[in-house]
Amino acid sequence: MWTSLPKAMKISFSVVLGSFVLLFLPVAGRAQSMDDVHLAPRDPTAKSTENGASHERGLALASKPLHVSVDVVLVPVTVTDEHNRSVTKLDRNDFAVFEQNKRQDIRYFSAEDAPLSIAILFDVSKSMTAKLDTERSALVEFFNHANPEDEYFAITFSDRPRIIADSTRSIDVLQTALLSVQPGGPTAMLDAVSLAEAKLRHAQYQRKAIVIFSDGGDNASHYTLREIKALVEESDVQIYAVGLFDAFLVGSLEEKLGKGWLSEITDRSGGRTLTVDNRDKLPQAAAAISREMRNQYLLGYRPDNTKSRGWRKIRILVTEPLTQKSLHANYKKGYLASNTPSTKSPL
Repeated sequence: MWTSLPKAMKISFSVVLGSFVLLFLPVAGRAQSMDDVHLAPRDPTAKSTENGASHERGLALASKPLHVSVDVVLVPVTVTDEHNRSVTKLDRNDFAVFEQNKRQDIRYFSAEDAPLSIAILFDVSKSMTAKLDTERSALVEFFNHANPEDEYFAITFSDRPRIIADSTRSIDVLQTALLSVQPGGPTAMLDAVSLAEAKLRHAQYQRKAIVIFSDGGDNASHYTLREIKALVEESDVQIYAVGLFDAFLVGSLEEKLGKGWLSEITDRSGGRTLTVDNRDKLPQAAAAISREMRNQYLLGYRPDNTKSRGWRKIRILVTEPLTQKSLHANYKKGYLASNTPSTKSPL
């Protein structure tokens, strides 16, 4: 994706929202480390667990919120029509970007596909027992639309998250590892999201995503939904979810809340949740997510006010060029900015 943008631009970005890496500007003589941000764990005395899960959760969370000096904002955007299909072949004139309700000049635009680093989160808790075969079929369909250059991490979760594949491009290895797991135990989905975010900090590619296969229930995590939503807002990772919710199945309270929990997490990241109430539709939903992740636009602008500190709201409108009908845009809805002067090179 970077080859389509001006060379000088590559050293000038101050904040990138969604699935692209954040570049931190020097503050007080040093650049802020990506391991210095995010939240403190709810249980700071947690002992080490299998595959270093507690250690990785600690990497994801710290005590300070993320503040970034802003000169250029890049917003990854996916676009769908009224039938939930990805829309491609748009250009910059089809988009309108607003920050704090003020329209911004789109100075950079790209629609080029590039490899991703993807963390697959696979729910193998007891609540998924009857759905596991369908979940596996959906996973296969997701990989059928994958880019062979993509990098993958695989994490299963029940009572706690477990890393079962670390930084691989082999879909066969990944599928074998994921499809051989047997379900059982409670659900620690929120801990799995934290672990995945930590792993992706050291990923190969600048584009990063988490894909959750789950019913969204959680009854075993150390972290709360509020903590994970805050983590997601500060992260540079887009999160997608594929969920199966039986329309007439009476489950636990956690399962009933699951759909809303998934949507709250994915929407804050600039991704989205696709849910179905018919098992036969789950593979189709997984394929749609896989295609959508690879049909993404990158919009860049310079905000008018680079000195104010705090949360800046972003709004993006997009229209179909022939009919002028409004399309649906998925993107991260804002960022946290500080008033620390930047040291970027001018374009």
